[in-house]
Amino acid sequence: MSDGHTIRVLTVDDHPLLRGGISGAINAQKDMTVVAEASDGEEALACFRVHRPDVTLMDLRMPKINGIDAILAIRKEFPWARIVVLTTYGGDIQALRAFKAGAVGYLLKSMLRTELIETIRTAHAGMRRIPPEIALEMAQHAGDDTLTTREIEVLRDVAKGNSNKIIAARLAISEHTVKGHLKNILAKLGASDRTHAVIIALKRGFLDI
Repeated sequence: MSDGHTIRVLTVDDHPLLRGGISGAINAQKDMTVVAEASDGEEALACFRVHRPDVTLMDLRMPKINGIDAILAIRKEFPWARIVVLTTYGGDIQALRAFKAGAVGYLLKSMLRTELIETIRTAHAGMRRIPPEIALEMAQHAGDDTLTTREIEVLRDVAKGNSNKIIAARLAISEHTVKGHLKNILAKLGASDRTHAVIIALKRGFLDI
């Protein structure tokens, strides 16, 4: 935990150049220091156990253990952990999953230059940080019906270019059932066709392919 003067930060990202840039910006601050860097969720948990940082910066898409699962694992052992997600993806579903997992902040990587340092201080102070555009996106879809696990499976196969027949065989369901799922998907996402549904699902974070 912090000595009350220096905010101790753990950075987690699978791109070493980005980690280096983030660490340089943090270490340039008089009241902050990077205590460790990790390249995936597995390393993140190991580093957290050793260093017990005040704030952790967590990428979402990483090998071995992804960011959401890493947040869940860290928060299970250390409920007090303050974790800020850093991501290139602004979808409301990804953000919602991150906050449900226990994140206290969500920052797009395009905002790092202007928002990073203040976001770390905000998280350390015990407050949440949600960019206005992400908050707006979440609010706009707050009343929407979410996709079921099965519907996401179907849509993932659609994104791979599979036909209804192939999807039905892979999921051990009838083509009629696949068509029913697709009808529900289009309605829930407000999509005009299969391709449009995939585009919306990728943008909002239902799919991660």
